[in-house]
Formats: sequence, C-alpha cells, structure tokens
Amino acid sequence: QVQLVESGGGLVQAGGSLRLSCAASGRTFSNYPMGWFRQAPGKEREFVAAIRWSGGPTYYADSVKGRFTISRDNAKSTVNLQMNSLKPEDTAVYYCALATRGGGLLTTPNYYDYWGQGTQVTVSS
Repeated sequence: QVQLVESGGGLVQAGGSLRLSCAASGRTFSNYPMGWFRQAPGKEREFVAAIRWSGGPTYYADSVKGRFTISRDNAKSTVNLQMNSLKPEDTAVYYCALATRGGGLLTTPNYYDYWGQGTQVTVSS
C-alpha cells in the first residue's frame, strides 16, 4: 500500500520561505514522476510542480516559476518543494502525488494515482 505523507506547512509572512517534504512508502518510487498540487478554498486543485526522476526534468506552473524548486531524494524516498518569495495567493492546502501509470498530462491531477493528505500553507500579507 503506497502512502504519501506531507510535512513542512505552516504560517509565514509574505516574502518568506517554507520547505515542504513528502515521504513515500510502500513501493519503490524512484522511476515514477511525482508532483505537487495545491487547492485553495472554493477553487479547483491546481498544478504547482513536478519532477520525473532525481535530477531529471522538472515542470512548474507559471505562477511559481522562479520562486519554487522541486527536488527528490530517491535514497530517502522523499520529494521536496522549496518555496521562496511567498505571496498571499500561495495560500492553499498543498498535496504531493505519485504517478505509477501515467497517461495524459503530467500537469493534471488525473495523471496521478496516489495522493498525500495535504499540508496547509498560509501566507499573511
């Protein structure tokens, strides 16, 4: 049974930084793409960033490009999201996701078949 557990969320002032981590267990995940999504109240879940393999291609939403960095450590089975220059509009619940079957676009939720429980990020102005 695959399990993804996020950590690192919290409250930060605008301009600050947070680092989210997602620990994966239950299967070898080094060859599978992983992503981060977020969902604000009343809004749909939206793509934030994704990475195919350690040191491999990375993808970012335009809204976070240049501010967020996704990375993964396959030895520790973790994927991280370093978030700098945070803005109030980054406030949301952040979810990590694992894709084992693929199909479709890596930037859409349907691409992923395992999800974490989410961690709240709140950015105050």
